[in-house]
Amino acid sequence: MNTHTFTPLGQTALQITFGEAIDRAVNHRVHAAWRALRDADLPGVVNLVPAYATLTVLLDPLAVLLGTASLLAIQSQLPSLLAAADAHRFTPRQIELPVRYDGPDLARVSTHTGLSEAEVIRRHSAGVYDVYFLGFSPGFAYLGGLDPQLATPRLDTPRVQVAAGSVAIGASQTAVYPQATPGGWNLIGHCDEVLFDPLSAEPCRLQPGDQVVFVPVEASC
Repeated sequence: MNTHTFTPLGQTALQITFGEAIDRAVNHRVHAAWRALRDADLPGVVNLVPAYATLTVLLDPLAVLLGTASLLAIQSQLPSLLAAADAHRFTPRQIELPVRYDGPDLARVSTHTGLSEAEVIRRHSAGVYDVYFLGFSPGFAYLGGLDPQLATPRLDTPRVQVAAGSVAIGASQTAVYPQATPGGWNLIGHCDEVLFDPLSAEPCRLQPGDQVVFVPVEASC
């Protein structure tokens, strides 16, 4: 039986918890609920924040102050919406990203895993990855579904700057840095696609619930 718990976060936020672990099935429930609540357009709700195993509902503070919205009113509507979300199967959008597997830490991942660099590339590009949620920096998508044999600890000392488009492995997850930021993940390649554009109608190319496939490409001359 699918279960969830509600936890108020002050007077203007409510956290819905679907599980206690990083799990693809649990995360799929989070995304289904996110879509259901987004489409329901509940009065007073100004944002919905999906994460690994939680969905946080944020209310308009002014609406709460004026009494036109409340956590109790929102929570009373959630059981039926969440039950419908659990019963509905959505088809994720699948996005292909071209990758040049020439990153400076490819050899480190190879050494740690005991796999050849070619096998690291083969396994990484064979996966279909779920966008668990966005965090760390705008457009940074935490991707689940990494082959367990590719799991590699983060660097002991993070880099001061990682180039935008860097494809990386951090422990049991993988990601693409959407913009230049500090970072401690293992860089195994590079993607030239723009993943964050603040001037776009949809600034973040990857959205929670999407699926990502990495396609190896040769370095251009």
